[in-house]
Amino acid sequence: MEIGSPSFLTLEDYSSFFLPDTINMDPNSTFIPNSKKRSQCDLNDTAFNDLLNSLVHFDQPIMDSNQFQQPKSIQFQLDFDSSPTKRPRRAVEDVDTATSSTAPPQQRRLWVKDRSKDWWERCNRPDFPENEFRRCFRMSKATFDTICQHLDSAVTKKNTMLRDAIPVRQRVAVCIWRLATGDPLREVSKRFGLGISTCHKLVLEVCAAIKTVLMPKFLHWPNESEMNVVKEEFESLSGIPNVGGSMYTTHIPIIAPKSNVNAYFNKRHTERNQKTCYSITVQGVVDPKGVFNDVCIGWPGSLSDDQVLEKSALYQRASRGSLKDVWVVGNSGHPLMEGVLVPYTHQNLTWTQHAFNQKVGEIQGIAKEAFARLKGRWSCLQKRTEVKLEDLPVLLGACCVLHNICEMRNEEIDPEWKFEIFDDEMVAENGIRSSAAEQARDQIAHYLLHHGRAGTNFL
Repeated sequence: MEIGSPSFLTLEDYSSFFLPDTINMDPNSTFIPNSKKRSQCDLNDTAFNDLLNSLVHFDQPIMDSNQFQQPKSIQFQLDFDSSPTKRPRRAVEDVDTATSSTAPPQQRRLWVKDRSKDWWERCNRPDFPENEFRRCFRMSKATFDTICQHLDSAVTKKNTMLRDAIPVRQRVAVCIWRLATGDPLREVSKRFGLGISTCHKLVLEVCAAIKTVLMPKFLHWPNESEMNVVKEEFESLSGIPNVGGSMYTTHIPIIAPKSNVNAYFNKRHTERNQKTCYSITVQGVVDPKGVFNDVCIGWPGSLSDDQVLEKSALYQRASRGSLKDVWVVGNSGHPLMEGVLVPYTHQNLTWTQHAFNQKVGEIQGIAKEAFARLKGRWSCLQKRTEVKLEDLPVLLGACCVLHNICEMRNEEIDPEWKFEIFDDEMVAENGIRSSAAEQARDQIAHYLLHHGRAGTNFL
C-alpha cells in the first residue's frame, strides 16, 4: 500500500508490520525477528510514523522479544478526529463543574426600562414643603402617612429574584395622585418613574385595598349612639327633628360603553351641554359635617333619582322599617316614603309649605356641598376616565372613603379646587308613596312655623 493512498490501513497490514510471522508460527518454536521484512518497512521513516501516530493508539506497549508471549487479541482504537484540542466529554463536564462550583452565583434580574424617579423622591423627602405636598395629593403629610399605615399589610409586596417590590408609600402615592389630578396614565408614569401598565395596576390595587380595609372603618351607617349625635346636630341646624342624613345623587361622566349604550345615555346633561354625555350615578347620604355614611354607586345615568334610590340598600332598609324614627332628607327627585323626607312639589304652596321647603333645602345643601368637595378634591370625577366600566365603582368608592378621611381630619379645601355641581333635578313620577309619611311631613311643617323655626327667607 502506498503511503499517499487515502484508504485506511487494515488489521492485517498492522499485524504484518508489528507482529511478523506470528500468525503462522509454531507454538513450540522460538520467536526470531525477521530482520529482512523489518528492513523492508523501516519504522524510522518520518512520513510513515506520522501516519501511524494519527491513526493508531495501542492500549499497551509492545513487549520485547524476550518477554513475548502469544497474545489472545490485539486492542486498538482508530481516532478519525486528529484535532489535538478535543478533550473527552467527561473531562469537559468535570472542568465545567469545577468552574461553576468556584464561581459566585449570579442573581437573575429582569430588564426594566430606566425611568427617572426624581420627582417622587423629592416629594418623599421629610423636608418637602407641606403646602406643596397638599397641592399635589390634596391632603397633608400626616393624613397620607395614616392611610399608608392602614394599607401597609394589604398592598405590601415581597421582593423577587427578578426585581425589588415597589414600596407601599409609592404605591399609595400613585393612586392618590391619579385620583387627585385626573391626569392621564402617561403623565403619572413620568412622575413616578414607572410603566404605564404598572401605574394602572397600582391604582386598581390600592382602590380595592381602600374598599376592603378602610371602607368598613370610615364609611358605614351610624350606630344608635352615633345616630343620636347626628340627629341633634341636624336639628340644631334646621329645626327638623330626627333627621339622620342628607341624600343627594350626582352623575360621573364616562366614555361611551361598548354594550347597552342607551342605558348610560344622560339625556338631561346632553341637552344642557349640547354634547353627547354618558354617565353613571353616585347616590350618597351624609351627616352634618359632609361625611358619607351610605353610598350607592354604578347605576346607569339614564335612571332618575327615584329609580336609583329603589335599587339601593337604603331603600331596602327603609322598606323593612329599619329607619324607624329617622328621616333621610332628599330632593324633589326622590319619593316621599317611610324614612325619606322630601320637599313639597305641587303648585300654589302655602307659607307653611314654603317655610318647610326652605329648611329642607338647607339640609339638602349640606349633601350638595359634600359632593362638590368630593369632585373638587378628586378631579378624576370631573371628566371621563380611562378606567373600565366594571372597575369604576371601586374607584368611586375609594374616592368617597378618602373624602371621609380628609373631612374627619379637617383637611381644608383649597379655593382653586372648588367645583360647581350641575345635576338637573326632576320631580319623581310617584312622589307620594306613603300616606303616613305625608301626614308626618305636614306635622313637621306646622311645627316649624308655629315654633318660630321656619325663618322668613321664603317671604
